Amino acid sequence: MKTTHIDLTHTIPDHCFGMRLDQVLAELFPDYSRSALQKWLKQGAVLVDGKVWRAKDKVQSGESIVVSVDLEEVTTNEAQDIDLNILYEDADIMVLNKHAGLVVHPGAGNPDGTLLNALLSRTPEVSQLARGGIVHRLDKDTTGVMVVAKTMAAQTWLVAQLQDRKIKREYEAIVVGDMIAGRTIDKPMSRHPKQRTKMAIAPEGYGKPALSRVKVLQRYGSYTRVRVQIETGRTHQIRVHLSHIGYPVLGDPLYGARLVLPKGASEELIDELRAFKRQALHAYQLTLEHPTTHEIMSWKTSVPQDMRYLQRLLEINAGLASEDDDYDPDDDQAECVWVYE
Repeated sequence: MKTTHIDLTHTIPDHCFGMRLDQVLAELFPDYSRSALQKWLKQGAVLVDGKVWRAKDKVQSGESIVVSVDLEEVTTNEAQDIDLNILYEDADIMVLNKHAGLVVHPGAGNPDGTLLNALLSRTPEVSQLARGGIVHRLDKDTTGVMVVAKTMAAQTWLVAQLQDRKIKREYEAIVVGDMIAGRTIDKPMSRHPKQRTKMAIAPEGYGKPALSRVKVLQRYGSYTRVRVQIETGRTHQIRVHLSHIGYPVLGDPLYGARLVLPKGASEELIDELRAFKRQALHAYQLTLEHPTTHEIMSWKTSVPQDMRYLQRLLEINAGLASEDDDYDPDDDQAECVWVYE
């Protein structure tokens, strides 16, 4: 098993006098998660003036803290050479544009061939990080931008930013129905009580908070293109929220509605609607504060070709575009937008 040794040292400052050791560790070594620090305490890897202390012991200013620990592999899945569309990469993070069909993490029915397997091949050091540095997920058939941590410090930072709702995530979707105006959906979520592979709106007083802000981009009559900004990242959040208000995501196999054929639809549009077997959902934009430089960075990606082609057919059917308009089905661009505070 591969290991990496780290040594951390610090002198306890005056303002920490009388604080618990575990609290001081969290303040002095913010690059590491509280769970990791607690684990090292229990292992005896934390010394105060050369002695092993308990988490609840009170410190005094001027004492010396030394953390000496071997980081072992925590992700033991197989490394596999799988192509990834990398938008940005440095020593701390990787930002990628995930394609449809790529499972993020191995699980039941998907033991390999996942994003995690690809990361282990491209960046072997993520084997020492929980979940291989994956801090948030996209469903198998949802496309778009996501960020992965390459170091423990970056992972700790990104997880904290997600929990504090400081990472901005926006999605585009095609939904079933004519949505006249946008809205805010503030409905808690939990596991479905009977179907354990599904999520559901939780009864009042239960579940975890979930907030989605929906903006209408284009109306097609029987369908609507929307943009959704999420402030929380619950499993299947957008799909459940949109279905709850009566506008399920087109093609959603879990929360979708029966096929709707627009009035006067061409055979081409009908065929495309029937053939669209995944949720028409794309992670359009990701904005975050870099864990090391603290620059505000943002990435945008255009919706994938299958969604874009369906949008074009819906626009033509609704009289919003002409078949003679220029259209390049292979124009699938991704851009990196840098924003500085």
